[in-house]
Amino acid sequence: MTEKRKLQLEYEVRSSPKILYSFISEPNGLSQWFADDVIYQDNKFNFIWDNETHPAKLVSAKENKSVKFAWLDDTPYYFELEIIQDELTNDVALAITDFTTEDNEAERKLIWKNQVQYLLRVLGA
Repeated sequence: MTEKRKLQLEYEVRSSPKILYSFISEPNGLSQWFADDVIYQDNKFNFIWDNETHPAKLVSAKENKSVKFAWLDDTPYYFELEIIQDELTNDVALAITDFTTEDNEAERKLIWKNQVQYLLRVLGA
């Protein structure tokens, strides 16, 4: 198994944390920007891309702050989506933690950039 390393990205999002949270924590919200479809069943989220299902478990959720999903088919890896709000400016950012191999890092960054652009369109931000 190829060793993966942590990838951390951050994107500015013009949205309230409460609205953004529904798009990162709920199957309906996630399916509008993150995956082709998201089905929540038996305490797990099934993320579907190109007719392939990737099951994950929600391991932590802090309302209007963050969610962390652990991949059930790619342990011990996870991805985390965290809403960061600047106390002075009230600017909101989405911080993403993911894992990738060195060979796939550029591609993974591009995928996240594209997904976040979908999110911004859905939010009208």
